[in-house]
Amino acid sequence: MRHLLLRNIVCPLIAAAVAFSLCQSVMAAEKYELKVVTDRPDAIYKAGEEATFLISVTKDGKPLADESGETITYRVDDYISSGPDYPNGKLTVGSEPAVVKVTADKPGFLRCVVTLDANKKLTKTAGAAFSPQEIEPSLPVPADFDEFWAEQKRKLAEVPAKAKLTPVTQTNPKIECFDLQVDCLGGAPVSGYLGKPKDAKPKSLPAILWVHGAGVRSSSLGNAIKGANAGMLSLDINAHGLPNDKTAEFYKEQYAGPLKGYPHFGRENRETTYFVGMFLRLIRAIDYLTSQPEWDGKTLIVIGHSQGGGQALAAGGLDDRVTFIATGVPAICDHSGRAAGRINGWPKLVTTLPDGTPAAEELKAAQYVDGVNFASRSKADAIMSVGFIDVTCPPSSCYAAYNQLKGKKQVINKPLMGHAAPGDIHKAFFDAVKAHVKEQAGK
Repeated sequence: MRHLLLRNIVCPLIAAAVAFSLCQSVMAAEKYELKVVTDRPDAIYKAGEEATFLISVTKDGKPLADESGETITYRVDDYISSGPDYPNGKLTVGSEPAVVKVTADKPGFLRCVVTLDANKKLTKTAGAAFSPQEIEPSLPVPADFDEFWAEQKRKLAEVPAKAKLTPVTQTNPKIECFDLQVDCLGGAPVSGYLGKPKDAKPKSLPAILWVHGAGVRSSSLGNAIKGANAGMLSLDINAHGLPNDKTAEFYKEQYAGPLKGYPHFGRENRETTYFVGMFLRLIRAIDYLTSQPEWDGKTLIVIGHSQGGGQALAAGGLDDRVTFIATGVPAICDHSGRAAGRINGWPKLVTTLPDGTPAAEELKAAQYVDGVNFASRSKADAIMSVGFIDVTCPPSSCYAAYNQLKGKKQVINKPLMGHAAPGDIHKAFFDAVKAHVKEQAGK
């Protein structure tokens, strides 16, 4: 009797467990897709206009029926906080998209972050721009900005530009490549790979300088080769003046050791902030390229993404020899953004105090290494990419710099792109580089 009783209890439990497991398997097999877009493909509106975010869900590739709708949680924010002025809450999505309407009364960006309640890991974001080309600098350029950098360049000029070239093997017999080290101010040399066509005639080659995003790594021989194959003096430099072609472990140790947290080194003072040394290496690299007999004397391009994009802006603002900059989702911009009530860009160089205001000393020093201020001095032609959902280099910080550029310029807006440099952007940038070279050749 006891065995029968246990069987009568256990068997239903097992059956229930099996049924639950099967149910879980069915749910796991169901594939949800969440999509958030704006009602305009370019996601650009005028300040004061209403933007609409459209939120849709499909299951197993099919639209939902109205009676089997799914619940989503959403919030709209300005990349800092949602606040009382922006909508948030829950909506049900059926066969038709759910709608969230927002507006901004001043130039800037808003984003809508959506999570599917049935799958908390499924989150999507879309951004909307409001009069982005009217975003102004968050603070004026310091009155002695040019004086400060003239003094830095004077100090640099006192250091002899002693260069060491070491041949590097590569497969194309029509070009030659070298490991290049050039003495510089600031405790680290210019360290890069140089590529150029063999037997080029004097004053026949445009020059291109490739600069790196955040992190610690060797210079890129591939970029040096790419530029050389396109008929240019092509120099790729790493951001820290480190030796090239070391083991991966070497660069990891540098990143975890002496360069750990480097973006914030010395940020309390304009003389000691890390980016001063990085930018002086840019000038010294340009000095080297323009001293080569093959340089055509008129075309100099600087190209980079993220931290490299910020370096490209700095190069354009610091050196009139730069004729074109390609700056992808640029970092090191709008350090003082919080002073104007908007998010500041990477690397958040200025501490935000508990009351929401920026730390005064850091704010003052950061203005001397702000891509926005360099952009205001740049007469070079330019191309920039901007991701509307980029939280590393927020779109407002990129546009704050873009709007200050003085040369002929174009922007590639990516409403659904975060902090990225996809293949189509790389192609567009290099196509723009080649078009600039062609234009310069006709002058």
